[in-house]
Amino acid sequence: MKKILITGSSGFIGSYFINKYKAKYQIEIFSFRSGDINTLDFAGIGVVFHLSALVHQMGGASKEEYEKVNIIQTLELAKKAKEQGIKQFVFMSTVKVYGEETNSKYTENTICNPEDDYGKSKLEAELELQKLEDENFKISIVRTPIVYGFGVKANIKNFITLVNKISVLPFGKIENKRSMVYIGNLCHLVDEVISQKKSGIFLASDNEPLSTTKLCELIAKNLEKKVYLVKIPFFESLLKIVKPSFHKRLYGSLEIDNSITKEKLNLKNPYSVEEGIKLMIKGKD
Repeated sequence: MKKILITGSSGFIGSYFINKYKAKYQIEIFSFRSGDINTLDFAGIGVVFHLSALVHQMGGASKEEYEKVNIIQTLELAKKAKEQGIKQFVFMSTVKVYGEETNSKYTENTICNPEDDYGKSKLEAELELQKLEDENFKISIVRTPIVYGFGVKANIKNFITLVNKISVLPFGKIENKRSMVYIGNLCHLVDEVISQKKSGIFLASDNEPLSTTKLCELIAKNLEKKVYLVKIPFFESLLKIVKPSFHKRLYGSLEIDNSITKEKLNLKNPYSVEEGIKLMIKGKD
């Protein structure tokens, strides 16, 4: 049984991965908050799965905070892992390295142009990690859009609460395209990267993007809630002025084409978008 060290194990992705694959891998955990990296023992470990990060903060975090956690800590861990003979380092990154919402599709080969400090810190970590790679130390980078599933927090949780509480919503006929990834599909991709010992850039995504309208309809369906979606004249224009960040999330597009990843791993997502949304609401997987 392969032994894996996971950081950020108590988070949304880490908790799911451990529960799903605890019978397949012998899993050790490490926390930067409570552990001392200088005494970290890599004995018998073949893979490091690095999830620990300072994620995008709506309230804002300083550039120095992002750099400390996402770059300095990551490289400290990777260098120590390499010194002790670890064969593979799997780094969880983000599509924020590409930039923000766009009407074109992001692919594995899209030129990166991050706009915020979070995206910049993740890209810098990617670039520095790749410098450490050699034939004995594989670097595997997984870029994700919004990850959803049972227990998800932040924007998706707020959206579910909104749909559950309000029967008439101004989200009718929104035709944006936003790629997301169900946590089961993401962890399946990571499992394949580890099992196949593949290095490089991997892009995670469900098979199809959703519009805000379609997402709302699927959530309402699985909540067994009757919701009326209407299109209100000038609502979009007003929102763009009053709350541009909300406008971007509700009306902006961020579409992913991860054909290269799928071909490289011979990957098939085990869950459809509809199944993912159902599992997010019902909590069974």
